[in-house]
Amino acid sequence: MIYRTATFRDVESIHKIVNAYAEQGLMLARSRNSIYETLRDFVLAEHEGEVVGVGALHLVWDELAEIRAMAISPEYAGKGIGFKIVQHLMEDARKLGVKTLFTLTYQPGFFAKSGFYEVPKEQLSQKVWKDCINCSKFPNCDEIAMVRPLD
Repeated sequence: MIYRTATFRDVESIHKIVNAYAEQGLMLARSRNSIYETLRDFVLAEHEGEVVGVGALHLVWDELAEIRAMAISPEYAGKGIGFKIVQHLMEDARKLGVKTLFTLTYQPGFFAKSGFYEVPKEQLSQKVWKDCINCSKFPNCDEIAMVRPLD
């Protein structure tokens, strides 16, 4: 398994994996446009030339970043790939000086394994909500807010 940053040639693979889960109501959909605009945020897992997992680190505000768009191809789920992507994203965050990571998720058990814990959404900085205005679920977000301080 190779873990690497995304390139333009990966946009369709990212779009396919993320939106397959979005169609099931398990995560929020991402347009191609939003993937292009945030391409530098993505880390991928690649197996024999095929993208099998994705995740993104999105910088939000002073020493605060979000892990988002975590998705693993179903045939590769449960093999630790998502955990390794999160580890890569946390290392990137540390290098940038991020002190706190957060995620908004429907899969709290997955993030708990990486040291995240649940918090009330209202506890997050208002800067977190700037992307929410474009969400189809705004203002009735049903995702679970989780945070993880970085050492």
